[in-house]
Amino acid sequence: MTDDDLPIVDAHHHLWDLDGPIRYPWLTSVENRSHLGDYSRFRRSYLPPEYRRDTALHNVVATVHVEAECDRSQQVAETEWLTGIHAQHGFPNAIVAHAWVDTPDAEEIVAKQKTFPLVRGIRTKPVIASGPSDSVRGQPRSLQDPKWRQGLTLLEKYDLSWDLRVPWYHLEEAAEVCREHPGLRVALNHTGYPLDRSREQLAVWRRGMEALASCPNVWCKVSGLTVRDQPWTLAVNGSVIREAIGIFGIWRCMLASNHPVDGVKASWDWIYTQFKDVTVGYAPDDRRRLFAGNALAFYRIALPAA
Repeated sequence: MTDDDLPIVDAHHHLWDLDGPIRYPWLTSVENRSHLGDYSRFRRSYLPPEYRRDTALHNVVATVHVEAECDRSQQVAETEWLTGIHAQHGFPNAIVAHAWVDTPDAEEIVAKQKTFPLVRGIRTKPVIASGPSDSVRGQPRSLQDPKWRQGLTLLEKYDLSWDLRVPWYHLEEAAEVCREHPGLRVALNHTGYPLDRSREQLAVWRRGMEALASCPNVWCKVSGLTVRDQPWTLAVNGSVIREAIGIFGIWRCMLASNHPVDGVKASWDWIYTQFKDVTVGYAPDDRRRLFAGNALAFYRIALPAA
């Protein structure tokens, strides 16, 4: 098998239609900025034909769509829209939908999301601090909030996984939550977001990754490797990729594009070419797990028979 033939399951990407009925306030805000810089490069519709063009040089066999922070009153409507996209285009093959777990209607929304056959998990984000020197400890919807932590049991009740997205300085706190819910399958998003590559902050990231990896129910998505004022290259990201895989192990890591968001730094083709380059010395079976097999298992995706 050549690298061109290597099966890929993109474990984390987004689609949106800014001309459609689903609203994305974070995309349409003129003032919006992020750790990446200006979002204007993807403040436009991103739909299946463009995703297919972006991935044309690779053997993408399935994808996982993760909720794209639409207007929260439309969280179920987003899932319904994606279900229609799958019917028309054959992907995404699994959906990670959105639901709060600490609101009065939390179970109602989780139950509605579960009715869609492609929904495999929920992404519900805790409140995060603005930086490693700040704290939101104990605030409502923080990682220490008892109501929010108890709400995660809804995901276990409905047999849904949790996509966890917090930056590197919250990883050790997140591990406490994961230990409290050993039956909840958890996918850490974006390599734990190691956005600050200073020696001091990489040590914080490393401790947090090791804490999460000690929880057997937590898997890691290797993605989101965007650093302000740095290019997406293996000189910048190669050691982080290798270390993340080393910490979690081959069996609990999935590769993902986070496109179109990570497109502010690199094309889909570039990111996956670098993934292939950085793993070139791995055993063939291990590469197949990283690029496809683990995502198929975690998100319970059944590929059609060849």
